Amino acid sequence: MKAAVVTQLGQPIEIQDRQVPEPSTDQVLVRIEASGLCHTDIHAAHGDWPVKPTPPFVPGHEGVGIVEKLGSSVTAHQLGDRVAIPWLGQACGDCRYCVDGRETLCESQQNSGYSIDGAFAEYAVVDARYAVTVPAGVEPFDAAPLSCAGLTSYKSVKVARVQPGETVVVFGIGGLGHLAVQYARLVGATVIAVDIDDEKLALATSLGADHVVNAAKVDPVVAIADLGGADVALAYAVAPVAFNQAFASLNRGGRLICVALPAEGTMSIPIFDTVLKGIEIIGSIVGTRQDLAEVFRLHAQGRTRVIAEGRKLEQVNDAIEELRAGSIAARLVFEF
Repeated sequence: MKAAVVTQLGQPIEIQDRQVPEPSTDQVLVRIEASGLCHTDIHAAHGDWPVKPTPPFVPGHEGVGIVEKLGSSVTAHQLGDRVAIPWLGQACGDCRYCVDGRETLCESQQNSGYSIDGAFAEYAVVDARYAVTVPAGVEPFDAAPLSCAGLTSYKSVKVARVQPGETVVVFGIGGLGHLAVQYARLVGATVIAVDIDDEKLALATSLGADHVVNAAKVDPVVAIADLGGADVALAYAVAPVAFNQAFASLNRGGRLICVALPAEGTMSIPIFDTVLKGIEIIGSIVGTRQDLAEVFRLHAQGRTRVIAEGRKLEQVNDAIEELRAGSIAARLVFEF
């Protein structure tokens, strides 16, 4: 099979011929139809984060495909099922976080395309318990970005506890941000979209944003204050300055939801303002299997639109540069 392989951190990804993997007792073999490219894949390939993946490995945690082989003990799926391979490739199932519904906080988790091989390949194996069924009405090309970009933005709106009538500001209209605009609208929020690209802001408007702010042309904190300030700020832009701006844009009692993971990774929080204004700062990681099922269900009902462009796996290094340059509207998806 054809696979994109990180052979050395920080070096171009190689296209290699590999053996089709065999599923173990608890796994299924999936023939990949589509696999989205996420900023996390770039961080993985470059070894940007403190806990680094070990080469060689296959990136990809937005894989969608057809189950073609079952492990001997698998009962959760059948041959021919369409499933998603998300970031949470496996968790222990027994710790306090797994038991109380916070499986993405499990300290023993394995992550697709990071600690275990992912979906940038024609075939992949996945723990059958963590392969999420893609329902009828959700095409593979859409299901792939929804498996992380949709899931992560949906979860961040959930943990923000957005109430109807509140104002939500979305910093960064990319793969996550364009979906967050839609999820925030679905729960009744007034949405302000912030980016440095007018085309992305036009996209946000077409998806339901009530106001847009170009942070390259005006001070977004002042512009948001002129619009009444924000009750919730969702930080998806991969730049620490955007986190500081998001914090400063909040009204009293506001919530800052930290989602993006910049490689440099620090921000400065004024304690005085945080305490006196009652600001909450919340970290939001990807959602659970149940969250992803809800994301798919909303999409099948026609409630969301995925904006993405297709690429071939052989274009993986060029696609990475496109994503880093911010030259695409929202998401790139490798089509098989």
